[in-house]
Amino acid sequence: MAGNTFGTLFRITTWGESHGPGLGVVIDGCPAGLELDLAQVQAQLDRRRVGQSRVTSARREPDEVEVLSGLFEGRTTGTPIALLIRNTNAKSGDYDNLIDTYRPGHADYTYDAKFGFRDHRGGGRSSARETAARVAAGAVARQILERAGISIVAYTTRLAHLSAQVIDEDEIERNIMRCPDAAVAAEMVALVESARRDLDSLGGVVEVRARGVPPGLGEPVFDKLDALIGHAMFSIPAVKAVEIGSGVDVAGLRGSQNNDPFERRADGTIGTATNHAGGILGGISNGAEIVVRLTAKPPASIAQEQQTVNRSGEPATIVVKGRHDPTVLPRLVPVAEAMLALVLVDCWLLSRTAKL
Repeated sequence: MAGNTFGTLFRITTWGESHGPGLGVVIDGCPAGLELDLAQVQAQLDRRRVGQSRVTSARREPDEVEVLSGLFEGRTTGTPIALLIRNTNAKSGDYDNLIDTYRPGHADYTYDAKFGFRDHRGGGRSSARETAARVAAGAVARQILERAGISIVAYTTRLAHLSAQVIDEDEIERNIMRCPDAAVAAEMVALVESARRDLDSLGGVVEVRARGVPPGLGEPVFDKLDALIGHAMFSIPAVKAVEIGSGVDVAGLRGSQNNDPFERRADGTIGTATNHAGGILGGISNGAEIVVRLTAKPPASIAQEQQTVNRSGEPATIVVKGRHDPTVLPRLVPVAEAMLALVLVDCWLLSRTAKL
């Protein structure tokens, strides 16, 4: 099965299934000598894990990370880093009714069409549980980026019709929606609980920002920074749209409004007065804040009776059992941060080879 590896110099390969013994990631290309803080890695996994609040899945997984290789006396050795996260609370019996029946909105049919065989337990490899491995790898990448003065933050900016009206980043980790607007966060929680009572789910938008990104990251033509970011974000389950900077709103602007004027800053560096471009011009970072928005669909696993077909094409009805998120947004936040970190660390390492 191809498509499990991401990155060029800082390269990750994730492995494992939702209901297998465990899942994990192999990181190749991490520079030697990094004092790796495993507590930071665990902290990011704790932000992503299931069962952390009433707006996430009730599955209980500690997601404790184990280091199998690539670390000696607290420092990276330059060899592949293997990280393992064991599955301890899978209930595979909840999925027995899916052996020959396709869930609407899921990858059941498409995996069958591609491979002629699939792991029906929790979606197998297509499960969002795979993103735990990405978050672990992203936590390693972030520790490299911190040395370069690059920081990343993400938050829920919209749930269904509710949108944050203020951005108070101190508020993000104070509420279970990870919304930077305390008042709107409370409304979001109530809306999620209403949807759960209706056996339904909700979609929305997460925004992720990177600061301190130096100009010059990204490659011409096919490996443009925004193309790599799009690749990374679209690879996250449930993400259906990705915007950078002003995104789709640029369709309503004139060039005179959309262009970001250059200026000389007080510290002598060159920057832009505005940031419609989201920190990227010609596929290369310009030194401004990288701004990305991800639109996520409502989770497909809902407990309402739905119409579908079985593998023979015969009509069937299905009720999805198990423990599922009524919205992906709070747990999408750390995943989005991780994927942006993986893109930026790879581009940062590549940029060091661009010129003498």
